[in-house]
Amino acid sequence: MNILQQEPIAALATAPGIGAIAVLRVSGERAIEITNRLFRGKDLTQQASHTAHFGTIRDQANTVIDEVLVTIFRSPASFTKEDVVEISCHGSEYVIRQILRLLLKEGVRMAQPGEFTQRAFLNGQFDLVQAEAVADLIAADSEATHRAALTQLRGGFSRQLKALRQQLIEFAALIELELDFGEEDVEFAQRDDLRQLVWSIQRVLRPLIESFSVGNAIKNGVATVLAGKPNAGKSTLLNALLNEEKAIVSDIPGTTRDVIEDELFIDGIRFRLIDTAGLREATDAIEAIGVERTRQQLDKAAIIVYLFDAAETPLTELEEVRAELQQRSVPYLLIANKMDKLSEEQLAQWQLQFGNELVAIQANTGNNLDQMTRRLTDFVRSNAVPGSTVVTNLRHYEHLTQTDAALARVLDGLDAGSTQDWLAIDLRDALRHLGELTGEITTDDLLATIFSKFCIGK
Repeated sequence: MNILQQEPIAALATAPGIGAIAVLRVSGERAIEITNRLFRGKDLTQQASHTAHFGTIRDQANTVIDEVLVTIFRSPASFTKEDVVEISCHGSEYVIRQILRLLLKEGVRMAQPGEFTQRAFLNGQFDLVQAEAVADLIAADSEATHRAALTQLRGGFSRQLKALRQQLIEFAALIELELDFGEEDVEFAQRDDLRQLVWSIQRVLRPLIESFSVGNAIKNGVATVLAGKPNAGKSTLLNALLNEEKAIVSDIPGTTRDVIEDELFIDGIRFRLIDTAGLREATDAIEAIGVERTRQQLDKAAIIVYLFDAAETPLTELEEVRAELQQRSVPYLLIANKMDKLSEEQLAQWQLQFGNELVAIQANTGNNLDQMTRRLTDFVRSNAVPGSTVVTNLRHYEHLTQTDAALARVLDGLDAGSTQDWLAIDLRDALRHLGELTGEITTDDLLATIFSKFCIGK
């Protein structure tokens, strides 16, 4: 591939603000030559790729701005596949501004958000799914989000989809060819082979589509709602999990009137813990609002943790609660709090009745909380796609679902004996969505939207 060496751009690649070291990145045509005009040390234009050189950056009056370490990456062996220079200087805001000012005087312009990654994509370094994974990797704040982004960056599902898309293109071309011989009633594309190919693509698409609920939760935090009757110990449990007095704890029923939310990292997974008002018939207007908000949170929950007082909750009541939770089709966990009030025989009866759905704890002492947190992480991991390939990006999810819908119409057309022109329309639709997913079909508006979300130096 011919690598397009575009006009040189520069930006701060490290986080803004005062620090020990800052890195300025320059990419594009004459990036090495331009940097060399400001650098005093070895002649950078004569140095090999992937080498680092110590020297100084000086202005036109030969005044030293800073001592720096300059690293050279020659095209195409660089992130953007263009000539790239990285200038490591001291993290003074003044020094950074001065070096950037000198680069701008030499004809470099400031990079737009995500422009380095956009150039890498345009120069064939990786596809669009991988490019978006760069931003996800930078934003990763847990082991789970880091692992998901890294999987996508390494190719994830996009490489497999591109290979299947190529096969679909070949079939679509044969269908289009049949249109040119419409009056002669010929079939160049074997319909059974097309059906088999569509099935094979759907076998890849559908687990990815189903993984989005888990992937979205991993990326944004698993919404975990603490629900139950007043005085069950929800606020005590929240404080115990967070190891701080986040919520007010009182013996007075209905103390929690509003939704309280915080984040907790458990075994590399981010959970958004949501403490809610107790579920009961409200005694005043304010409590009624709190109960209504609790029900709204239950509708949006990824996991429901239903807490109850083990000594005061009849078995029949808990069976009714379980039946209601099962209707929501959301993973749930029944937490028997205040287990110190139960005898071993009573606790054994609870476990026999509800099995793995129930965990007994003592919220105010933290007893058995580790068993509860293990169950929470099990919920997330048990719903993940094997190999940790999960869809975390809404744009990917939408294109996958649109592709699957178009392929379903192809199968319906094959079953109904549809003519070539109808099959061709649905095949084109499937190919378009697959192409837009991986970046084989792009528009300037699409690229501008995606890369504008990146930080400036990436």
